[in-house]
Amino acid sequence: MSEAEWEFAARAGTATPFWWGGSLSTELANYEGSRAFRDGLAGVFRNTTMPVGSFSANPWGIYQMLGNVWECCADFWHETYAGDGPTDGRAWEAGTQRGLRVLRGGAWDSLPEDVRAASRFAYPTAPRNSILGFRVARTL
Repeated sequence: MSEAEWEFAARAGTATPFWWGGSLSTELANYEGSRAFRDGLAGVFRNTTMPVGSFSANPWGIYQMLGNVWECCADFWHETYAGDGPTDGRAWEAGTQRGLRVLRGGAWDSLPEDVRAASRFAYPTAPRNSILGFRVARTL
């Protein structure tokens, strides 16, 4: 899944930080919940991943796009995907940062501000651990 496809699916037709609006709670996503998002309330820090379906699906029926595990996208890292990148949703596989992939969405150990549809991070392609994952998608 490309970074552009990931963000499109995570937002599910919205323009807010989360598909459900502008606030975050541990009833809506799995993250380092002992810290509050903006002026919200702190919640639970589960300290592990949660099974798919533990939280509500977005309006398009997609589960847990935010929190739980950082999702690795097919794109190589660029500081921004605006500008010279593909405009048709394909992965941006050109560039000098070939050893880094784009991660999106935050994980179970992420700070609340990293669990947003716009959050992105660079990560080496080789390591594996409990905060990384990927989403299987296919073209119809």
